[in-house]
Amino acid sequence: MGTVEEVLGRLRRYPDVEAQNLYAVDAADRLILDVADDAIAAAGSGRIAVIGDNYGALTLGAIAGHDLRDVRVHQDLLTGELALANNARALGLADRYSAQPLTDSLLANVQVVLLRLPRVLAGLAEVADAIARYADPKVQVFAGGRDKYLTTSMNDLLAESFSDVRASRGRQKSRTLLVAGPKPVGELPFPVRERIDDLDIDVVAHGAAFSGARLDIGTRFLLQHLKWMKPDARDAIDLGCGTGILAVTLAKARPGITVLGTDQSAAAVASARATAEANGVADRVTVVRDDAMSSAADNSADLVLCNPPFHVGAAVHTGSAIKMFTETGRVLRPGGELWTVFNSHLNYRGVIERMVGQTEVIGRNRKFTVTRSVRGLHDAHR
Repeated sequence: MGTVEEVLGRLRRYPDVEAQNLYAVDAADRLILDVADDAIAAAGSGRIAVIGDNYGALTLGAIAGHDLRDVRVHQDLLTGELALANNARALGLADRYSAQPLTDSLLANVQVVLLRLPRVLAGLAEVADAIARYADPKVQVFAGGRDKYLTTSMNDLLAESFSDVRASRGRQKSRTLLVAGPKPVGELPFPVRERIDDLDIDVVAHGAAFSGARLDIGTRFLLQHLKWMKPDARDAIDLGCGTGILAVTLAKARPGITVLGTDQSAAAVASARATAEANGVADRVTVVRDDAMSSAADNSADLVLCNPPFHVGAAVHTGSAIKMFTETGRVLRPGGELWTVFNSHLNYRGVIERMVGQTEVIGRNRKFTVTRSVRGLHDAHR
């Protein structure tokens, strides 16, 4: 198995984007493992849960440090889940943990939780409630992250579910919060549901879903062009669907269309499915957890809508968006259209044209650009 440092030194991010400025392990992972070391040893196998592990450092580091079995893990992002699986197989540790949803199956009888603090506060709120609701009453939570992403709001939010929230000493621009004493819980606070009157839809959102139940301004700008998007399309894809606003709005506007929503976030997929159900279009909107539409068949869609990310984790990096554009070129039928909205400073137009086909700017405001790309008769670049 090797020492903890030997294990951490072998970890990769794959199948997520890999680059010189992107890492599979950071100082916050190491700090969480160090601060939690005694508690992990005392709890032992079957009593440890890991939440938000980026690429397996917390899970595999804890297993290597204490020869653990039956570690339960929840990762919202599919790329992290696949990276952990790949790293565990390479290290011969695939049988030491199991992937779980954010429910009692993850947390029942758990005494120690290792948590990478999510940047979305609503996501942290849902995690904190789940731990307080399902874990052992004596549970200890070791929640950590990089200093630049930690806020006092995180302490306050954790204090709503726990009576004891203390900060550790920092190290290498990282810090942990030591959390214990679950408070009594009430009704499940998530998912939340909100009405967007101007779209005539209800949006359902779990905590970690991008933008929550609100309509983000990029999606709003893209929707202003809905009536011009390939009018004869029958098979559409909402790529990176989030809570499903694009997919549901398109399905409601066009009764003859079927829409596939894809997202690598488990919270987004659950939210989009619930949004489709809430708006009566679940028979024509299917949602799957997928990385950049990789499971969709070649030449299977007439229309793809996309509001791509421009961050990979904490780093500004366009690799995820480029992967999405590449897959779109594969999945669109000849003559099919990709409609994209993106921050104008990113200037994705040339990349999209190379990966998909002829691209024109359809709209631009102070922050966003909307483009329309047509898949040519030739094979798209792969």
